[in-house]
Amino acid sequence: MLTLIDLAGAVALLLWGVHMVTSGVERAYGPALRRMLGQMLGDRLRAFAAGFAATAVLQSSTATGLMVTSFAAGGLVDLTPGLAVMLGANVGTTIIVQVLSFNVTWLGWLAILVGVLMFRRGGGSRVHDLGRVLIGIGLMLSALDELEALVAPLGHTAALHVAFGALASQPGLAMLLGAVLAWAAHSSAAIVLLVISLSGHGVLALSAAIALVVGANLGSAVNPLIEGIGPDPAARRLPLGNLLNRVLGAIVVLAILPFLAPLLGRLGLPFARLIADFHTGFNLVLALLFFPFLVPYAKLLRRLLPATAGATSPDRPIYLDPALAESPPLALAAAAREALRMADVLEVMLNDTIAAIKGGERKRLAEVKSLDSVLDRLNTAIKQYLTGLDPDRLADADHRRLTQLLTFATHLEQAGDLVEHNLAALASKRIKRGLAFSVEGETEIARLLERLSANLRTAAAVLMTEDPRAARELAAEKAIFRDLETAATSGHFQRLRERRIESVETSALHLDLVRHIKEVNAHLVAAAAYPVLEGQGELLTSRVRQEG
Repeated sequence: MLTLIDLAGAVALLLWGVHMVTSGVERAYGPALRRMLGQMLGDRLRAFAAGFAATAVLQSSTATGLMVTSFAAGGLVDLTPGLAVMLGANVGTTIIVQVLSFNVTWLGWLAILVGVLMFRRGGGSRVHDLGRVLIGIGLMLSALDELEALVAPLGHTAALHVAFGALASQPGLAMLLGAVLAWAAHSSAAIVLLVISLSGHGVLALSAAIALVVGANLGSAVNPLIEGIGPDPAARRLPLGNLLNRVLGAIVVLAILPFLAPLLGRLGLPFARLIADFHTGFNLVLALLFFPFLVPYAKLLRRLLPATAGATSPDRPIYLDPALAESPPLALAAAAREALRMADVLEVMLNDTIAAIKGGERKRLAEVKSLDSVLDRLNTAIKQYLTGLDPDRLADADHRRLTQLLTFATHLEQAGDLVEHNLAALASKRIKRGLAFSVEGETEIARLLERLSANLRTAAAVLMTEDPRAARELAAEKAIFRDLETAATSGHFQRLRERRIESVETSALHLDLVRHIKEVNAHLVAAAAYPVLEGQGELLTSRVRQEG
């Protein structure tokens, strides 16, 4: 029993190491990887390379699959290059297995030492995140070393041989077990490394190890299908297509396994090397077989999963019709309608934040986070749509309008980031710590947020009408918010001196909220008012008095 507990602990340590590597890379390079994927999805070959590169760095085909599935569900990538990305991701996830199948466990403690130094001295920077990656690699190597030590004596245990012998005689059951383990662990690489450790000491027969590896590849394709879909069945096409090609590969391996295992065994290679190479070869062969047929395969998936009329995900563009690209005025109008959806989403975020601040409704804060992701995706979709228009077809007025729309979408996305990362985070902090504002302070914050919501509606109107008067009124709100911040700060310090505030911590929270509300308002002014006023020649270059 103690040995089994130690074995389970070593497996848990291996899984945690994989998680730390993936999360560290996502924190350090996540936005850059998303941008790379978004920029390289134009054709199948580049998409395959992008999927391979992203997953070789992330070491999680699940993470790559979820990113690409979100792109496909949002209409930002066609199904064919999306499938090519997943083929590349499936090959990329084998890299860590290839590296760790060699005897490099002696690097484990060194990686942890360097990683901890980087993590402690990084201070939230990229160095900090890369330190997390090195710690994760060190934990993986240490876990593998511990597994080697634990599994070696088990190779002579008769009961264990009987249990694992059953897997060799039931390869279908072994595949199912591997799939369940990889699905639960969110990592095929960790399960393959575990199989290598078990088979290296004669605990697993080669046929059972191959079946477990194929099952692990199946299991890692299930998570994007479960987690990355929306209400439209068309959003299931990409993850289902990826799962089906692995299912086909698993069926073929299951059919030829009685011949494949002896053939591989005659190569005379160590089991660890055989399993690692088979893992890579399995995914490479699938990629080579499916790559030439991705176009008809995508057509088949569209036929199997047609889009449901009227079924739209909140982050899925509604108005960005590619057919309108031939008529710039219509395309720009469509982009403007999509930009108004961003304004609607931001207004809901503000309303949720107000409810959380006034009533302590924590569940509204979770909605704020999900809606910020909607803003990010709509912003990306609008940018890709507008920058894809042929510049030779655009008149001067069209170029100006295109710039206005890009400016509006960019600033609203940045305003959404401020609402999520600052306003909602401060509201959550207040709820968690049970902090209470004075009656005057809470009323003041609520009024500022309500005024901010009104300015958001004005910004949306200015975008559509380009009315200079409304633009001037919105621009004036920046100075008004600056004065309101000054007045709120003075009043707050007065209440602090009169001891009408619960604590200094509440004081800092109040001032931070006021400052961030003003910053969100500044983005609204820059999004809608400034482009119109600049076109009218009414925008000054500086507020500083010029000499002479």
